Amino acid sequence: MELITHPTPIEPFDLYLFGRGEHWDIYRILGAHPHEQEGLAGYRFAVWAPSAKEVHLVCESNDWRWGELPLFPVGVSGIWAAFVPGMPKGVLYKYGILQTSDRIIYKTDPYGQCTELRPGVACKTWTLEGYAWQDDAWMQRRQEAGLLLDKPMSVYEVHAGSWRKHENAPGRGFYSYRELADTLVPYVKEMGFTHIQFMPLAEHPLDESWGYQTSHHYAPTSRFGEPDDLRHLIDRCHQEGIGVLLDWVPGHFPKDEWCLGRFDGEACYEHADPRQGEHPDWGTYIFNYGRHEVRNFLLANALYWLKEFHIDGIRIDAVASMLYLDYSRKDGEWIPNIYGGNENLEAIDFLKELNRVVHEQFPGVITVAEESTAWPGVSRPLYTGGLGFTFKWNMGWMHDTLLYFSKESVHRQFHHNNLTFSMLYAFSENFVLPLSHDEVVHGKKALLAKMPGDMWQQFANARAMLSYVYAHPGKKLLFMGSEIGQWNEWDAGKELDWMLLEYPTHQGLQRTVKELNRMHCEEPAMHRHDHDWGGFEWVDLSDYTSSVLSFLRKAPCTWQNEKQCAAGRPLLWVFNFTPVVRTNYAIGCPYPGVWKELFNSDSHYYGGSNVGNDGGVMAHKADLGTWPYYLELTLPPLAAMAFAPERWQPQE
Repeated sequence: MELITHPTPIEPFDLYLFGRGEHWDIYRILGAHPHEQEGLAGYRFAVWAPSAKEVHLVCESNDWRWGELPLFPVGVSGIWAAFVPGMPKGVLYKYGILQTSDRIIYKTDPYGQCTELRPGVACKTWTLEGYAWQDDAWMQRRQEAGLLLDKPMSVYEVHAGSWRKHENAPGRGFYSYRELADTLVPYVKEMGFTHIQFMPLAEHPLDESWGYQTSHHYAPTSRFGEPDDLRHLIDRCHQEGIGVLLDWVPGHFPKDEWCLGRFDGEACYEHADPRQGEHPDWGTYIFNYGRHEVRNFLLANALYWLKEFHIDGIRIDAVASMLYLDYSRKDGEWIPNIYGGNENLEAIDFLKELNRVVHEQFPGVITVAEESTAWPGVSRPLYTGGLGFTFKWNMGWMHDTLLYFSKESVHRQFHHNNLTFSMLYAFSENFVLPLSHDEVVHGKKALLAKMPGDMWQQFANARAMLSYVYAHPGKKLLFMGSEIGQWNEWDAGKELDWMLLEYPTHQGLQRTVKELNRMHCEEPAMHRHDHDWGGFEWVDLSDYTSSVLSFLRKAPCTWQNEKQCAAGRPLLWVFNFTPVVRTNYAIGCPYPGVWKELFNSDSHYYGGSNVGNDGGVMAHKADLGTWPYYLELTLPPLAAMAFAPERWQPQE
């Protein structure tokens, strides 16, 4: 087949919006798209390369020869474009760019929407059209539900390449998107998680980067199938009532020569000065957030995943590295902003614009920041001076919690503040409590292996810790494998150790997580006021010598419907973080009558020793501190318990 290119117009308004950095559908203009021109069908190719001397299409249809298929400059926009009649779908292609140095370099399409399987890096001619979504009911409910601040949100974080693998399969034995739809989705639904959060699914060259070295921001990775296969997976999630969050990486990109770096021979997507344009830790480039066309590339990319793949939220990786000019740099290795400070003003504006546009265009979609510093107002609205994210990962809580539970129980009395300190700032942001992949790699040990003591105590500690996570205010995130008691650190090259579920102790831990998810969703007190003091009250935080904590989770309501009010009952959580059984332990409570024991992590059902309170306890009338009643409890070893009043009327 002989191919020839023709100049092709791009509408002036498209050029205008792109030049302003405000073309939210620019991925439908740039890249390769089916096109008709003068009665001929083919593909139109367009790429932004403002410093290039020439740009040519090279593809498998012309044996990758440079110089035969030129693109033409579109005014002074920096865009090069051409129409290729007769070009079919599925053809591999790249751009051959003649740089100002007269060197020809072959680059992948920044807006390419489908790629060949690595180690190849070429894009394929593709189309966004043709998939028939079946999730209308979910999309309508999502919009009506709002931003989930008062809704249950329990997230299962997944690395799609290592959740399960095919044994003795060629390559890495990956499950396809469609196989994940048939296996992962039913599992997540059975476990009671409300959302799946996928680690980055945009194309990336190196498996070991876990997706965080993104090379093709608009192309779902071909490791697991084609773009419509990913749509099918997300569609199945929605049909089963499961939301989908996606890890998104706008903070850096790899330096591979065929990628975005020095795209047209000059610093195009990045800063020229390495003090602004390179990450010393990761060996990657940093986006130039002050350049309109680069901002547009990233903003439209976020919208692309939301619009074309029905993603329900994006988790932005490494936000702290974007906010600070001196992130992981020594004096003299960074350039201050125009006011002499270390804040990256362009990145701040970009993040604010991202959150504004996402929340305006997709009501009900959430944005989540992985931000590890004390930057104020990360999850506060723009009109209050915040960055506008819906949620922020609570990294401080995570570090304190894991530190506490790593201590032998005899030493925990000296670290009691690691648990109580979090409530001093718990409502300063809309927090997600993350026990993510980062905590089970690089010598940090698997979650179960972090626990001290003999094997019985390790499992008991893990059940108690996960119970504490679910009881604590904030949305929940748990990395895959933690729910079955992985002993080994996560290895992206291997599937999870599913054979562990042959053992009762691991089954018990999995049942614990399943029950906690059920309570989180069905008990309004566990989620309705996750981000304000209306949903939490300390009962006793002072018994550090016994390592015992107790608090109420509440769902204030004035409904007159008795059934609805009963569902909003308060829950009294009591934790004993030592292996000592404590009898006749007095805990204050606000209401008289029987308090039912709804949950006990020491139950035989979960693998415990079955110490408890025979299903419930009668409240006694007497002042205990500020409480008018008290319960006399038996506290099981290394365990969490939840109680609810058997009869309860909402308080006016």
